[in-house]
Amino acid sequence: MQDETNRDDGLLRQPVIDSEEALAANAWAQHCDTLPAERIDIEPMKIPQRWERYTPENHAVWGTIFRKRMDQLTRDGSRVFLDGAKAIKLSADQVPRLEVVNAQLEALTGWQSHGVPGYLPPKCFFAWLAQRQFPTTIAVRPAAQMEYLPEPDIIHDVFGHVPLHTDPQFAEFLQTYGKAALVTDDPVHTERLARLFWFTVEFGLIHEDDRLKLYGSGLISSEGEGHHALYSPEVERRPFDLDRVCDTPFEIFHYQPILYVLDSFEQLATAMSTYAERLLALAAGSAAA
Repeated sequence: MQDETNRDDGLLRQPVIDSEEALAANAWAQHCDTLPAERIDIEPMKIPQRWERYTPENHAVWGTIFRKRMDQLTRDGSRVFLDGAKAIKLSADQVPRLEVVNAQLEALTGWQSHGVPGYLPPKCFFAWLAQRQFPTTIAVRPAAQMEYLPEPDIIHDVFGHVPLHTDPQFAEFLQTYGKAALVTDDPVHTERLARLFWFTVEFGLIHEDDRLKLYGSGLISSEGEGHHALYSPEVERRPFDLDRVCDTPFEIFHYQPILYVLDSFEQLATAMSTYAERLLALAAGSAAA
């Protein structure tokens, strides 16, 4: 959710991304970040996938990581993630086509995933979620950086995030989150929402089949982080409580020492709905004043 769209790295120089399209999309996102929420238009932020431009190395990197992660996730991943990955037809054979992913997603929950060059400013990101759309980095990490990449790519975004968008409860949570975050300009609540996203969407655990499973994209897409989250004695695994989650600070440059565990995605959707009502009431009160 950080604004890092103007960085110069190998992902933006891949042939799958047209530099002029990327610059135009980035410029529009920067402009929209200064606008009131109701005036944000996400369409000009989108760039086409141009799937035919992926190289053999791109497909090989996707396939290598897919197979390696599924070795763990068939055992340790949430069944909601595993069912979702199958539903949107992800496979090790090739980088996914977003048009295929979207055909399945739309039928299940009304969500869509569309290409962007990289990070979007927070307000723009929230506007996408509020419309049941997920901004997806379409580049693939280089083979030399398969184990770790600091910025998102299609492996993190589509493999790590999008399978959960097939679940009605998670889909409802994420849209409600986007709507609430979009109207919130109180820095205290902005920070609380960032923590909520971190400890759920990125690094969440869930009870399934009488044991802990992974569902957060940071855990799904990282072998080391996923194993550490489930098996390290150094991790404090706390029952999910929205206010406690929102009060917990985090650091991004090491394995997480604190994680929160859901009982179900319905629990997450219900808690977010209650919190959103509070934030929307505060926003309405501020507007009236």
